[in-house]
Amino acid sequence: MLDKESLTYTNTHFVKSAAKLSQCPTDVLREVAFAGRSNAGKSSALNTLTQNKKLARTSKTPGRTQLINYFQLGETPLCLVDLPGYGFAKVPVAKKNEWQKELGNYLEKRDPLVGLVLLMDIRHPLKEFDNSMLDWAREKQMPVHILLTKADKLKRGPAQNTLLQVKKAVKDLGDLVTIQTFSSHNGEGLKILQKRLNSWLLPPEEEAAEDLSVGVPGPE
Repeated sequence: MLDKESLTYTNTHFVKSAAKLSQCPTDVLREVAFAGRSNAGKSSALNTLTQNKKLARTSKTPGRTQLINYFQLGETPLCLVDLPGYGFAKVPVAKKNEWQKELGNYLEKRDPLVGLVLLMDIRHPLKEFDNSMLDWAREKQMPVHILLTKADKLKRGPAQNTLLQVKKAVKDLGDLVTIQTFSSHNGEGLKILQKRLNSWLLPPEEEAAEDLSVGVPGPE
């Protein structure tokens, strides 16, 4: 039986890359996908979560993640999924369209998917792609956890203001969406992210025991 001790994110390892839905692993029980615009810091967030700087590729050129990448938590049937970033730099339009089609197929049809982490640069939240993902989540009733990344780029006051503005903007989604600030640079918000992931990846009887306090974290 899975429990909190099963979810050791530092034991996460790469499993495979899939160019399309049919290539995704068939033995996954539950998975959480990470999505965001190409410059939102998705790979850095995954590397911080797993304490492995080499787990997900990072690049100064946005859009390097062009496949659906699977990372397994130890030997459990649980995975974190790194989705292609939106706004791929310097690639043909036809290729962009192909990737977006496969991303749509994944979101619509991937049965083990239990939650979506949507990453937004705290300085540029709620862009077109972000709103499209939230519209999809509303339609599918898929829970979303918004990570306002690069929080270290702002002072605490402006970061708090942005958090409140985004909360207000997605208020109509109710309990479907939770929000926090996050920094891969200094680890701000890491424990809150782990708690949210635990709530999705643990069995239902375990989820009720999780204490989720979402917001701007204080000193840890």
